[in-house]
Amino acid sequence: MSIPDSLDKVNPMSLFGGAKYETKVIPDTAPELLYDEGLADLDSRDYDKATKKFQDLEKQYTFSQWERKALLMEAFSQYQNGSFDDAIGTTQRYIGHYTAAPDLDYMYYIEAMSYYNQIPDVSHDQDRAQKASVVFGEIIDKFPNSPYADDARYKLQVTRDQLAGQEMMIGRYYLTRRNYTAAINRFRDVLAKYQTTRHAQEALMRLTEAYLALGIPNEAQTAAAVLGHNFPDSPWYKDAYARLHDGGLEPHEDPTSWISKAFHIS
Repeated sequence: MSIPDSLDKVNPMSLFGGAKYETKVIPDTAPELLYDEGLADLDSRDYDKATKKFQDLEKQYTFSQWERKALLMEAFSQYQNGSFDDAIGTTQRYIGHYTAAPDLDYMYYIEAMSYYNQIPDVSHDQDRAQKASVVFGEIIDKFPNSPYADDARYKLQVTRDQLAGQEMMIGRYYLTRRNYTAAINRFRDVLAKYQTTRHAQEALMRLTEAYLALGIPNEAQTAAAVLGHNFPDSPWYKDAYARLHDGGLEPHEDPTSWISKAFHIS
């Protein structure tokens, strides 16, 4: 089929919008320039622009050392900007791709801190606290000599305390509703998973209370005895002791009880 005479001398590209779609290859910006521009944006705290520069660097120079540097700085920019979910996604891509990078511990740390900074109070879902505790634990296990390991240990304890706090809140709620079995299950979880947190003392006292209410004095006495043995000066022990005494009982540990077997302070 021949081209009509009226179109014979027309530039075919003009049929699709002319200069707007001009076929021009735009050269990539030098990686050093993009990287330095991103750093300058970081220095001026324009985190959105910095993130964009590092994203451009990542896309233009895939499978090179610049991609790794770009991902690292992209995650840092997103974290500084409070874009924590974006930072989590970037760190996870980095961790999955660069499994032997020298700064891998730093990316784990940014991921953990991105979860940590989104932890709500104990009345809300603690998914972020749970995820933060997992990643902090990975830092401690995989990078024990990392400069971030000590802070990871501290923040792991904070997140575990948060998780225990929610279990205690739910357990107390069940106690007020006289659903003693459900309450005991929550306090049991605190002893099984979070016994090194400050909530362990109250959990033992609440177990004393719940077992007394259920008419199971042996377990109530054991909970109070374990509490008194490990925390003799605790106000929670004084409360547990008083509750037993009111019923004509004394703290007495049964070594066959799950409480005795489960509770160990290292």
